[in-house]
Amino acid sequence: MGRSQESFHKKDVRSKKEKKRKEKEKKKLARKDVEKKSSLDDMIAYVDENGMLVSEPPDPTKKKKIKAEDVMLGVPNREADGDYDPVRKGVVSFFNDSKGFGFIKDMETKESVFVHVNNVIEGELKENNLVTYEVEQGLKGPTAVRVKLFK
Repeated sequence: MGRSQESFHKKDVRSKKEKKRKEKEKKKLARKDVEKKSSLDDMIAYVDENGMLVSEPPDPTKKKKIKAEDVMLGVPNREADGDYDPVRKGVVSFFNDSKGFGFIKDMETKESVFVHVNNVIEGELKENNLVTYEVEQGLKGPTAVRVKLFK
Protein backbone atom coordinates (compact mmCIF):
# COMPACT_ATOMS: atom_id res chain seq x y z
CA MET A 1 0.00 0.00 0.00
CA GLY A 2 1.11 3.49 -0.81
CA ARG A 3 1.29 6.44 1.47
CA SER A 4 -1.17 9.31 1.27
CA GLN A 5 -0.10 12.04 -1.11
CA GLU A 6 -1.23 14.75 1.30
CA SER A 7 1.27 15.94 3.84
CA PHE A 8 0.38 17.32 7.25
CA HIS A 9 1.06 20.88 6.03
CA LYS A 10 -1.39 20.57 3.11
CA LYS A 11 -4.12 19.26 5.43
CA ASP A 12 -3.47 22.09 7.87
CA VAL A 13 -3.67 24.76 5.14
CA ARG A 14 -6.91 23.26 3.77
CA SER A 15 -8.54 23.14 7.22
CA LYS A 16 -7.57 26.77 7.94
CA LYS A 17 -9.08 27.91 4.61
CA GLU A 18 -12.29 26.00 5.36
CA LYS A 19 -12.49 27.49 8.85
CA LYS A 20 -11.96 31.02 7.48
CA ARG A 21 -14.67 30.49 4.84
CA LYS A 22 -17.17 29.34 7.49
CA GLU A 23 -16.42 32.35 9.72
CA LYS A 24 -16.91 34.68 6.77
CA GLU A 25 -20.27 33.06 6.00
CA LYS A 26 -21.35 33.46 9.66
CA LYS A 27 -20.47 37.18 9.62
CA LYS A 28 -22.39 37.63 6.37
CA LEU A 29 -25.51 35.98 7.84
CA ALA A 30 -25.21 38.08 11.03
CA ARG A 31 -25.06 41.31 8.98
CA LYS A 32 -28.17 40.27 7.05
CA ASP A 33 -30.04 39.60 10.32
CA VAL A 34 -29.09 43.03 11.66
CA GLU A 35 -30.21 44.73 8.44
CA LYS A 36 -33.59 42.99 8.61
CA LYS A 37 -34.13 43.99 12.25
CA SER A 38 -33.21 47.67 11.82
CA SER A 39 -35.87 49.93 10.41
CA LEU A 40 -36.19 53.59 9.59
CA ASP A 41 -37.71 54.27 13.02
CA ASP A 42 -34.55 52.99 14.70
CA MET A 43 -32.40 55.38 12.69
CA ILE A 44 -34.37 58.58 13.39
CA ALA A 45 -33.00 60.98 16.00
CA TYR A 46 -34.90 63.89 17.51
CA VAL A 47 -33.74 67.16 19.05
CA ASP A 48 -35.26 68.07 22.42
CA GLU A 49 -35.95 71.59 23.78
CA ASN A 50 -32.34 71.83 25.07
CA GLY A 51 -30.78 70.98 21.71
CA MET A 52 -29.75 67.45 22.72
CA LEU A 53 -30.20 64.40 20.45
CA VAL A 54 -32.74 61.92 21.83
CA SER A 55 -34.37 58.74 20.49
CA GLU A 56 -37.98 59.62 21.38
CA PRO A 57 -39.98 62.52 19.87
CA PRO A 58 -40.05 65.77 21.88
CA ASP A 59 -42.98 66.61 24.16
CA PRO A 60 -45.30 69.04 22.33
CA THR A 61 -46.33 70.70 25.61
CA LYS A 62 -42.79 72.07 26.07
CA LYS A 63 -42.85 73.77 22.66
CA LYS A 64 -42.12 77.52 22.76
CA LYS A 65 -43.58 80.11 20.40
CA ILE A 66 -41.00 82.44 18.87
CA LYS A 67 -41.92 85.47 16.80
CA ALA A 68 -40.01 85.99 13.57
CA GLU A 69 -39.49 89.67 14.45
CA ASP A 70 -37.59 88.70 17.62
CA VAL A 71 -34.95 86.72 15.71
CA MET A 72 -31.94 88.90 14.86
CA LEU A 73 -29.81 87.74 11.95
CA GLY A 74 -26.16 88.74 11.74
CA VAL A 75 -23.88 90.45 14.20
CA PRO A 76 -24.90 93.83 15.64
CA ASN A 77 -22.58 96.74 14.91
CA ARG A 78 -20.53 98.07 17.80
CA GLU A 79 -21.32 101.60 16.68
CA ALA A 80 -25.01 100.84 17.28
CA ASP A 81 -24.26 100.32 20.99
CA GLY A 82 -24.46 103.68 22.75
CA ASP A 83 -22.08 102.76 25.58
CA TYR A 84 -19.19 101.41 23.49
CA ASP A 85 -15.83 102.73 24.69
CA PRO A 86 -13.09 102.62 22.01
CA VAL A 87 -10.32 102.74 24.65
CA ARG A 88 -9.42 99.20 25.69
CA LYS A 89 -7.27 97.82 28.49
CA GLY A 90 -4.80 95.00 28.12
CA VAL A 91 -1.56 93.39 29.21
CA VAL A 92 1.57 93.29 27.06
CA SER A 93 2.05 89.56 26.51
CA PHE A 94 5.14 89.85 24.28
CA PHE A 95 7.36 92.72 23.17
CA ASN A 96 10.62 92.62 21.21
CA ASP A 97 12.61 95.83 21.77
CA SER A 98 15.12 95.15 18.99
CA LYS A 99 12.44 94.66 16.32
CA GLY A 100 9.98 97.16 17.80
CA PHE A 101 6.78 95.12 17.88
CA GLY A 102 4.77 92.95 20.21
CA PHE A 103 1.31 91.78 21.23
CA ILE A 104 -1.22 93.00 23.77
CA LYS A 105 -3.75 90.58 25.27
CA ASP A 106 -7.12 92.32 25.71
CA MET A 107 -8.49 91.96 29.26
CA GLU A 108 -12.14 91.61 28.18
CA THR A 109 -12.01 89.53 25.00
CA LYS A 110 -8.67 87.75 25.67
CA GLU A 111 -7.66 88.42 22.03
CA SER A 112 -4.10 89.22 21.03
CA VAL A 113 -3.65 92.55 19.25
CA PHE A 114 -0.50 93.52 17.34
CA VAL A 115 1.33 96.63 18.52
CA HIS A 116 4.22 98.51 16.89
CA VAL A 117 6.63 100.84 18.70
CA ASN A 118 5.54 103.73 16.42
CA ASN A 119 2.01 103.55 17.88
CA VAL A 120 3.18 103.97 21.50
CA ILE A 121 2.40 107.48 22.84
CA GLU A 122 3.56 107.30 26.46
CA GLY A 123 6.03 105.07 28.25
CA GLU A 124 8.20 102.19 27.23
CA LEU A 125 6.53 98.83 26.65
CA LYS A 126 7.72 95.78 28.52
CA GLU A 127 6.11 92.39 29.04
CA ASN A 128 3.32 92.23 31.67
CA ASN A 129 2.74 96.02 31.56
CA LEU A 130 -0.87 97.16 31.86
CA VAL A 131 -1.75 99.47 28.95
CA THR A 132 -4.68 101.32 27.41
CA TYR A 133 -5.07 101.42 23.65
CA GLU A 134 -7.47 101.72 20.75
CA VAL A 135 -7.92 99.13 18.01
CA GLU A 136 -7.79 99.92 14.30
CA GLN A 137 -7.76 97.55 11.37
CA GLY A 138 -4.23 97.23 10.02
CA LEU A 139 -2.94 95.56 6.86
CA LYS A 140 -2.85 92.10 8.43
CA GLY A 141 -5.51 92.40 11.12
CA PRO A 142 -6.32 94.40 14.24
CA THR A 143 -3.57 96.76 15.39
CA ALA A 144 -3.25 98.67 18.66
CA VAL A 145 -2.83 102.44 18.25
CA ARG A 146 -2.46 105.28 20.77
CA VAL A 147 -0.94 102.93 23.33
CA LYS A 148 -0.30 104.36 26.81
CA LEU A 149 0.93 102.80 30.04
CA PHE A 150 -1.98 102.49 32.49
CA LYS A 151 -1.28 103.76 35.97
